[in-house]
Amino acid sequence: MARKATSGSVELPLTHLTYHILLALADRDRHGYAIIGEIEARSGGTLRPTTGALYLALQRMEEEGLIRESPRRPEPGEDARRRYYRMTPEGRSLARAESERMAALVNVALEKRLVRESAGRTGGVGNRGGHGG
Repeated sequence: MARKATSGSVELPLTHLTYHILLALADRDRHGYAIIGEIEARSGGTLRPTTGALYLALQRMEEEGLIRESPRRPEPGEDARRRYYRMTPEGRSLARAESERMAALVNVALEKRLVRESAGRTGGVGNRGGHGG
């Protein structure tokens, strides 16, 4: 069941890419390739959005008010065309709501013994170890 987000134009659940972009921007401003690198690193290499998909998502998320261009500029020696992005308060609120929605689902999976209790604390997406039960 979809739920309206604070921005008024975005509903939960978020697309995987939108959620991963918001997670990548939760702790600092990043440029596009750094966002891709963060997603890839956090997923243990299992997720790597294409640059085309990423930049279309960034454009859409800017239009929806979830992110905006950061005032940060490239360092000397970096590509001067780089744009840095930051999460807006609306984006943070939506990321929090999506995280809470997903945490509730994980709690149900834990209760039903579909997930090891330690799975969320020992590696996340990239951890595909045994499934106790």
